[in-house]
Formats: sequence, C-alpha cells, structure tokens
Amino acid sequence: MEMELFSDEYFMKEALKEARQAFEENEVPVGAVIVCNKQIIARAHNMTEKLNDATAHAEMLAITAAENYLGSKYLKDCILYVTLEPCVMCAGASYWTQISGIVYGASDDRHGHKKSGDKLLHPKTKLMGGLMEKASSDLLKKFFLKKR
Repeated sequence: MEMELFSDEYFMKEALKEARQAFEENEVPVGAVIVCNKQIIARAHNMTEKLNDATAHAEMLAITAAENYLGSKYLKDCILYVTLEPCVMCAGASYWTQISGIVYGASDDRHGHKKSGDKLLHPKTKLMGGLMEKASSDLLKKFFLKKR
C-alpha cells in the first residue's frame, strides 16, 4: 500500500529517521520534525550527549530551528511530530510557541508531560499520541538494551 505524501504517517516516518540518527550517534533515539503548510521546516534529534546540554532534546532543537526558519517565536500554524511523548520541559516550551498540534509515537510513562496533566500545553494545541508507537518504542528498547 502506498503511503500518502504529506500524511501524519509520512511525517512520523521522517521523525523516525531523525531518531535513528540519534541512535547511531549514541543519543537517546528521539526524533522530531516540525511541519508548516505540509512542508518540513525543521528536523532534529536528541543531542544532549554531543552538546553536553540537558535541554538539547529533539523537540527543543526543532522548535528553535522552526522559529528561526519562520522568523517568529510563534508556531501557530505548525505541527510537531515526535517519536516520544514530550517531557514537561518540551511541553512547556511548546506552550509558549502556541504550536497548533503535537503528534507523538510512544508514550513516556516515566517522564512524559501527561503525568502533569494537560495544563502544560497551550489550550489551542491539539494532541495525538500513539502514531507508529511500536516503531518508536522498539528503537528506544533496542537502545537501552544496548546500554546494559
């Protein structure tokens, strides 16, 4: 079956490519892309080890790149696709951008923002979880098994 171009699945596959890049760089394999008008305007993966920066999560790096691309601190007409549910920090950052939507793959029961409730997201941000969850989750499991 051919995947429709510009579908949620298409963009999540692009985020998974970023997650695989993180895996290859020995970073926790989380990838993100930000889409505006059906075009990827930013892509990133975790770089906390490489940059020695605890805030260098895929979402944070993608947000900065998207804001630079648009020349605006607001991402009102954008959607963030990320392979793992955003943490509290990343959800809080997305609040200030007023991003239109967040689509994530695997849930994060330990560090995900949902543990803190929905107040971390902007009221206009639509949230969708579980897209390509198995692929995202399998990559994370493979990474942490390798670490042990």
